[in-house]
Amino acid sequence: MKNVVLARVDDRLIHGEVVSVWTPSLNVNRIIVVDDEVAADKFNKRVIKALAPNGVKVNVYSTEKGADILQRDSKEPNERVMILTKTPITYDRMADMGLQLSEINLGGMGLRGERTPFIKNVACSPDEITAIKNLREKNVHVYYQLVPEQQVIEVDGYLDK
Repeated sequence: MKNVVLARVDDRLIHGEVVSVWTPSLNVNRIIVVDDEVAADKFNKRVIKALAPNGVKVNVYSTEKGADILQRDSKEPNERVMILTKTPITYDRMADMGLQLSEINLGGMGLRGERTPFIKNVACSPDEITAIKNLREKNVHVYYQLVPEQQVIEVDGYLDK
């Protein structure tokens, strides 16, 4: 399996916090974005890749391909991977495809559609809450932390509110 140093949900994908804070603090040298819509859109893929910090390789995959790629061993011995998805549903689906992650960080998930406030600047739809519960049942630690300097907030106490 790839050396995953952070698996993060952030509907903005690659943006300021990811580029200027998370990537350098974790010495990330590869970002894997897993999103079916972005993977199917050549223009969006180019934009995502252009936003990456210098020296960081970026790949964009569909959920199925992402789960497959992430389960393969790294070809680079010093590879440090950050996974980015827009929703915890993607991680739940990849877990059902055999991807084993120990923890998932919830970052920015804005209010839209069926999403309602969950924790701080995280809003979740009922389906996303179900996905988080499923991940917890699979012994995946799910927590909120906007930036590394911020205190971790556990999601367990918020799941049944």
